Amino acid sequence: MCENIVKNFKKLLKKKAKEKLRTIIFPESYNKKILQAVSICMTENLINCVLLGNKKRIFLLSKVWKIPLKKNIKIINPKKIYLKYLNRLMFLRSKKGMNIELAKELLLNNSIILSIMILESGKVDGMVAGIEHMTSDVIRPTLQLIQATVKKSFVSSMFFMLLPKKILLYADCALNISPNYVQLSKIALQTADTASQVLIKPRIAMLSYNTGILIKNEMTQKIIQAINLVKKTKKNIIIDGPLQYDAAISTTVSKLKSPNSPLKGKSNILIFPDLNSGNITYKAVQRSSGIISIGPILQGLLKPVNDLSRGASVTDIVYTAILTAIQVSSE
Repeated sequence: MCENIVKNFKKLLKKKAKEKLRTIIFPESYNKKILQAVSICMTENLINCVLLGNKKRIFLLSKVWKIPLKKNIKIINPKKIYLKYLNRLMFLRSKKGMNIELAKELLLNNSIILSIMILESGKVDGMVAGIEHMTSDVIRPTLQLIQATVKKSFVSSMFFMLLPKKILLYADCALNISPNYVQLSKIALQTADTASQVLIKPRIAMLSYNTGILIKNEMTQKIIQAINLVKKTKKNIIIDGPLQYDAAISTTVSKLKSPNSPLKGKSNILIFPDLNSGNITYKAVQRSSGIISIGPILQGLLKPVNDLSRGASVTDIVYTAILTAIQVSSE
């Protein structure tokens, strides 16, 4: 029964990805895990994959690694197309003094930036990268280029935690270091939207080291203010806090610590008060229990870009690509 929860969730993700068959670009095309994931995505008809790189080299590597790649897979050679994006890159970064020489160098030698420019132009629907790059190398240019035309954008991240008995969404575990109450409310709302995209009805717990409002301090006030903002935006949403982790996910503990909580220990979205607590918890749960976690999934972008952990497995990459496609389908 428990296994079926995760199995059915994976089936749902694949079904939703297949519905509109989006096009996702992968800048790190010479990486074995990327090619394995792309092969799976193409074979199962989950997404249209686009690789950035030299076609001969990519097919040679796939042959050496015995990875079946479809002959009609789209492969873009940077040398043949980079000039198309020169003027646009200079325009987007004009306030930072981008000149033609630097723009050429970046487009030719930085696969992440060229892929983002291809995405920004609308030639592809989303991007997945990070297996060979630091998170900042993926996220910084994404914010600079994809969000360049948005005056007040806010981007957060979340993880799907595929636990044996339930699916939980953790946020923000990768991006916002110390969110204020306004940012915390946006993280909650964005994660609720992500949950709805995969047919999960949001039940949000705003986490803290204490349960209830008897202890009054800056942290408690921040959470209460964030909850009030969320309720203003979405009146019928189920949200409560401050709650300790156990009171948020255990019906037994909830009866003892928070008997009047509308969540009743059945939260599926856990919002951490800061990056420190969020990142530590996600990694501790993932590593200690050996579960699959999908993410970080970025929220609030004009076009979906998702960052891979450098330790990501082939399965991680496949499901990150699937979720990227679903994010496009939900726009």
